[in-house]
Amino acid sequence: MTNKTSSDPINRRDYIFSITIIGLFFFIFGFVTWLNGILIPFLRTACELNDFQAYFVTFAFYISYFVMALPSSAVLKKTGFRNGMSAGLWVMALGSLIFIPAALTRTFGLFLTGLFIEGTGLALLQTASNPYITIIGPRESAARRISIMGIANKFAGVIAPVILASIILKDSGVLDEKLATTADQAFRAMLLDEMARRVIMPYIAMAVILILLGLLLRFANLPEVDTDSEDRNTQKSNTGKTNIFQFTHLLLGVTALFFYVGVEVIAGDTIIRYGQSIGVPMDSAKYFTSLTLLGMILGYLLGIVCIPRYLKQVNALRICTILGVLFSLGAVLSPAEKVFVMPFIDITTFRKLDLILPVSVLFVALLGLANSLVWPAIWPLALNGLGKFTKTGSAMLIMAIAGGALLPLMYGKLAVIFSTQTAYWICVPCYLIIMYYAFWGYKTGRQAQK
Repeated sequence: MTNKTSSDPINRRDYIFSITIIGLFFFIFGFVTWLNGILIPFLRTACELNDFQAYFVTFAFYISYFVMALPSSAVLKKTGFRNGMSAGLWVMALGSLIFIPAALTRTFGLFLTGLFIEGTGLALLQTASNPYITIIGPRESAARRISIMGIANKFAGVIAPVILASIILKDSGVLDEKLATTADQAFRAMLLDEMARRVIMPYIAMAVILILLGLLLRFANLPEVDTDSEDRNTQKSNTGKTNIFQFTHLLLGVTALFFYVGVEVIAGDTIIRYGQSIGVPMDSAKYFTSLTLLGMILGYLLGIVCIPRYLKQVNALRICTILGVLFSLGAVLSPAEKVFVMPFIDITTFRKLDLILPVSVLFVALLGLANSLVWPAIWPLALNGLGKFTKTGSAMLIMAIAGGALLPLMYGKLAVIFSTQTAYWICVPCYLIIMYYAFWGYKTGRQAQK
């Protein structure tokens, strides 16, 4: 089969097919990524961990981006985008299969190994699919395609924790009561072993789907993209620059993205455990990550409508950072015992539910809205004017996803020392750093955008 490249004309049918396939991948990114919100309270119980230890779930998953971003670029140069994405899916399948011996032995280290391997596959997929979706169509409509991919990603994040929670956290309240009242260590171990094994079937199913998708992509008529032509067009750019570290606005952008990913993961992956810690039943708490992701979807939709017709991209970033500070303060300062009941539709069953929602939890969920337009705004600001250094700059921005590994771990440590609510103070300085970039940092070292 002869592969098409981005330099060849692409017909409408191939274009729509390509967008659909990549949209499916972004759905997978979201589905796998936002399962961590459920895995944290699950593994905390099953492996008998404290809050700090439980947040090694996010560390193992997100640190893989830092480790694998540059190697992923090297792999893609040899394999091409299509084969590289297939390999990424198969690596993710391997990580999912490691959950089987991890569950059978109830070994936290094996769970973390599986998560790291899943993250490695995702790093390869992300490194390939983000430029692919940008280059596969007209440059002037790239922002629209990225926004659509973001909605696919976050919609998966809405349903993923609910689906997994309905399987692995079923009757969790009864189990917690039995664990709290039993003094028989053998009986306790039996209960925990039974709980740990609940993840086996979901992760086998996930592995099978990933393997099949990898095969589908391997034999699909998906056009290749030619990034070499991009490099040739920018070889004369920035001839006075000798290395990537001379671009101050990029380095500040990497820093801002590091703290952004950290607070995004904190908002999505700690909210269930936080609700549980202040007495919210798991029947309600399992939906909290979905609320955070719904906030992000709302922000994406507003961005599609408003940018750039009514709102400049940099101004959207500024608004998001201000909201982030305000919502973080609301999460910390609102009384945890103040609760209201919110009508909610379970999108997996379409049943109407009465969701028990503390006000402080609502503020954490609203961080999803504050976070929504930060990622798509920082990338073009940080990469602006890099020319031949653009690929290296992109890899550095991918490495900044390591913020999702370290900052939630710091949140967990603060939760152990103080409380799960007080620990949200960590979000305030993070948003202030992003705010600096939004107002001043993106202009440092280069002419301000007009």
